[in-house]
Amino acid sequence: MIVIAGLVLGALTGALLAKKRGGKGLDMAQYAAGFAIAFGLIGLFLTLGIDHMMRG
Repeated sequence: MIVIAGLVLGALTGALLAKKRGGKGLDMAQYAAGFAIAFGLIGLFLTLGIDHMMRG
């Protein structure tokens, strides 16, 4: 669940950042994809860390 939230949040953040910098549609898509991957990876590591701590 954290991974999916990270993907969505990353995509929105990337698209908004590209738009703010004056990017066109493909620029927004590239930023959205890059940020979604980065935030998704962060979410994955958070999920793994939480799971590891819960198992003791």
